Amino acid sequence: MNIFEKLFGSAAKVRLMKLFLFHPSSSFDMEAIKKRTQLSAPKIQKEIKALEKIDFLKKKNIFLDSKNGKNKKKVNGWYVNTKFPYFNNLQGMLIHTTPFASKEIVKKFKNTGDLKLLVISGIFIQNWESRVDLLLVGDKLKNSTLSSVIRTLEADIGCELRYTVMETDDFKYRLNIYDKLIRDILDFPHEKVLNKIDV
Repeated sequence: MNIFEKLFGSAAKVRLMKLFLFHPSSSFDMEAIKKRTQLSAPKIQKEIKALEKIDFLKKKNIFLDSKNGKNKKKVNGWYVNTKFPYFNNLQGMLIHTTPFASKEIVKKFKNTGDLKLLVISGIFIQNWESRVDLLLVGDKLKNSTLSSVIRTLEADIGCELRYTVMETDDFKYRLNIYDKLIRDILDFPHEKVLNKIDV
């Protein structure tokens, strides 16, 4: 359990708060919250109820497209109350902090294949102008495992990650021809948390 989970009582509450703090102008229904936080409906309902009580979250009706695309269906949705007294403080505390230690990030990707290079940027180092948050280079990478790890990271952080995955030979080729994407990652603030190819 990290310091924020201890401070706010549960990992589920922290995930929910981050989701809404990262998207202060958006509303989310239960299905969207489940997908983005990877939490069960009962856990979400419990934490939403607590956050509504203190006026951090507000309820509203959301109109979604039906399956046939012709009608709209009305569902319950929630949005963050930007007038909540500690809104700015919470945003600063939960968003503008390093979400994971370097070793922790490497550990999360250890079962994804033969990883040679793992570069973090963007949200991981509070460089909001970066084109990507993660660059993963390796061989025999398992796409389904990678996707699962990324989804878990996104749920923990509270927003979608911008990431690029490459095979080692492809990365080396792009590096040698000064590929724009690679240069945009390596020429700007970043951190190599795993580097087996001496980049």
